[in-house]
Amino acid sequence: MQATAAIVIFVCAYVMIASEKVHRTAVALGGAGLMLLLHVTDAEDAFFSEESGIDWNVVFLLLGMMVIVSVLRRTGLFEYVAIWAAKRARGRPYRLMVMLTVLTAGASALLDNVTTVLLIAPVTFLVCERLRLAPEPYLIAEVMASNIGGTATLVGDPPNIIIASRGGLSFNDFLVHLAPLIVLLTIVFCGLCRWLFRSAFHYDPRLAAEIMKLEERAAITDRRLLAQGLAVLGVVVAAFVLHPVLHYEPSVVALLGAGLLVAATRVTTEEALAEVEWPTLVFFAGLFVMVGGLVRTGVIAEISEAAADATGGRLGPAAMLLLWASAGLSAIVDNIPYVATMSPVVADLAGQHPGTQGHVLWWALALGADLGGNATAIGASANVVVLGLAARNGTPISFWRFTRYGLVVTLIMVALSTPYLWLRYL
Repeated sequence: MQATAAIVIFVCAYVMIASEKVHRTAVALGGAGLMLLLHVTDAEDAFFSEESGIDWNVVFLLLGMMVIVSVLRRTGLFEYVAIWAAKRARGRPYRLMVMLTVLTAGASALLDNVTTVLLIAPVTFLVCERLRLAPEPYLIAEVMASNIGGTATLVGDPPNIIIASRGGLSFNDFLVHLAPLIVLLTIVFCGLCRWLFRSAFHYDPRLAAEIMKLEERAAITDRRLLAQGLAVLGVVVAAFVLHPVLHYEPSVVALLGAGLLVAATRVTTEEALAEVEWPTLVFFAGLFVMVGGLVRTGVIAEISEAAADATGGRLGPAAMLLLWASAGLSAIVDNIPYVATMSPVVADLAGQHPGTQGHVLWWALALGADLGGNATAIGASANVVVLGLAARNGTPISFWRFTRYGLVVTLIMVALSTPYLWLRYL
């Protein structure tokens, strides 16, 4: 009965989010409230459970990085980078998109993808304003590149950290086994952008000439605050990369960095918090509670176990089914709770094969969950963040506009991953 209620609430909420008739934050809060009201979940599970509750690591990571970005915005840094990028691209829209896409994918391999899009989005708004380009195609391309690039390393995407912990995998394991494929997928994605967003590439020689005359250094308005902000950001990034050694959660690092930056500078607490995307944070909280209801009632576990049983323990079919099923489920359920739920099943399957032979199942799970997050507007945390930033900037991206591109990209990326896994491991 509770499982049925969880499915009905989640499906209705998903339809309402997709229809955009009601703001997604209101839908998420309403769905979470119904889950609690009908005892599908309870306060203990919703607020304190690691498996079926709000992932406070994600929420506080976002909060901390939003504060750091808010302070850096006051220095003129994003204007500097925007002018620099536009000049290097010589004002040509497609060349600019490739530059921003590759930069985002590369940064997402070292930072988590949410942090990367928080840093790159302000630059995108400014450079598109300078060249009078619609920012939406660039934002969509960047968030997809962040999900692709984040797949390459242990710290690039939160699900990878869960997979590494469960599978006993190291930072170098991800580099050796996934990074070569991600480089190929990034190159393919840059080519796809030329086709997917072809109507957005309007080159204006006059505006390009004006951009080339600008001096990016003139954009910096507060050098002292810039030095302080970059120093703190550098320490935060280093702590992210050294997570396997330091064992500090990214959320803790981000909050400590944000607190240090506000305490050490002349920026007031009110100013630092003014640009935090509170509706996005609340949406995540509600979404986690709804997904937690599916986890708590065993819905996701039943789906996962049924998929595992269908392969009969054979490694090849199990890896292929895991890859495609993970991509499909991660399109509609945030990939963090999905991977947390699926990890015990994969650990059991991988343990049935000698040595490292079963590791292909972990790579299939990582690729499916991370790349599948591109399929819909709520498939990955970075997607939700970018849609929130776009709406705040006055250039909203609809659920269906994102999903129309996302489905194409996901199908192609997962299709390319299939022969890679098969030929290299099976």
